[in-house]
Amino acid sequence: MSLIPVGILHSPYKNISETPRWGTLSDEEATIEIFPEYEEALDGIEKYEMLDVLFYFHQAKRDLLKVKPPHSDRLRGVFAARSPHRPNPIGLTAVRLLGREGRFLKVKNIDAVDGTPVVDIKPHKD
Repeated sequence: MSLIPVGILHSPYKNISETPRWGTLSDEEATIEIFPEYEEALDGIEKYEMLDVLFYFHQAKRDLLKVKPPHSDRLRGVFAARSPHRPNPIGLTAVRLLGREGRFLKVKNIDAVDGTPVVDIKPHKD
């Protein structure tokens, strides 16, 4: 299996320790840059207020199966946590779309490190 990044995330977070566990814990704005060859895939995205962004945790460890979440005093399995450290380091977060300029999306409520590869974007449905 292989995934091809469709873009890259530009966020204010420079490392994993700065990044909030949930995007809703931050009002910081970020930009999703879609690569030119995928720009037309954005057609119609402006009509959505919320988007689901799938990304690749490029700074994550892949050999951890248990982690200690910041709000817990116990270890738990990575499938029961929002840790970026997991066997397949794929992240999913819902962001608020603030606007689009060509192949650049301005978003809010991101929880990923600057330079994170974007794998996919989908309209978010409540």
